[in-house]
Amino acid sequence: AYLAEAIETSTVLFARYMGVAGTAFLLVYVVFRRRWFYAKIQQRFPKNRDYFREIAYSFLTIGVFTLVGLSIFKGPLAPYKRWYESIGDAAIQIGAFNDGGWGYWLLSVLIMILVHDAYFYWTHRAMHHRQLYRYVHLVHHKSTNPTPLAAFAFHPIEAFVEAGIFYVIVFTIPAHHSAFIAFFFFMMFFNVYGHLGYELYPKGWTRHPFGKWLNTSVNHNMHHHHFNGNYGLYFTWWDRWMGTTHPDYFERYDEVKQRKSPITQHS
Repeated sequence: AYLAEAIETSTVLFARYMGVAGTAFLLVYVVFRRRWFYAKIQQRFPKNRDYFREIAYSFLTIGVFTLVGLSIFKGPLAPYKRWYESIGDAAIQIGAFNDGGWGYWLLSVLIMILVHDAYFYWTHRAMHHRQLYRYVHLVHHKSTNPTPLAAFAFHPIEAFVEAGIFYVIVFTIPAHHSAFIAFFFFMMFFNVYGHLGYELYPKGWTRHPFGKWLNTSVNHNMHHHHFNGNYGLYFTWWDRWMGTTHPDYFERYDEVKQRKSPITQHS
C-alpha cells in the first residue's frame, strides 16, 4: 500500500513540477527563445547536458519530497498535524477572525511564507559551509546559468533539508490543508521564477518602496553565477539585515532592465 501511495504521490509531484517548471522552460527557452533573448540575465544558454542534469536531480528531489510527505501524512506523526477539517473551524480552534475562517486562511499562508523565508535563508547559508558546499550544495550550483528546471535540482541530502520546512509548518502552524497546498504552489512558482534566467519585474523595481523587499530573478541568478551573497528566497530583508546582498546587485538589475527589445528598437 505504501509503495502504491509513494508512486502515486511522486507522480503527482513530478507532474506539478513539470507543469510549472516545464511550461516556463518551454516558453522562454524554446518558443520565445530568440524574441525574449534581450531579457535573459546571462546572455548565453546552458548546454543540453545541463538541462538533463537538472531534470535528473529534480526527479530525485521529488522522491525525497514523497518520502517526507508520507512520513508526515501516513506515519506515526500524522495525528500531531496542526490541521483543522473545515475552513470555518478556524474561529473555533484558534479564535481568529469571525469571517468564516477565510481571514485566518490567508494569514496562515502568509505565516508559512514568512517562516519558510527565514528557514531557507539560514539553511541556505549553512549549505555554503565549505564541507557542506563541497559534498552537498555543489550539485545545485553546477547550474551556474540556471533554468526553471533547476528549481528542484538538489543533492538528496539537501532535498531532505529543503523538505524540513514541511515538518516545521505542518506541526506548528494551525491551518487548513488547502492553505498548505496554496503555500506549496506559491513556493514552486517563486522558486521557478528565481531560476528562470529572465527578469520579469519592471525597471526600477529594486528601488520601489514595496518592490525592494521582494526577491528578483536577477538576485538569485547572481547567487548561482558568483556562488555567494543573495541567499534569500522570497524577500530581500534577511540579506539586507545580515549584510549578504551582493554589492553589484542593484547595478546588475538596472543593466538587465535597460536592454531594449528588438520590437521596441525597430518601432
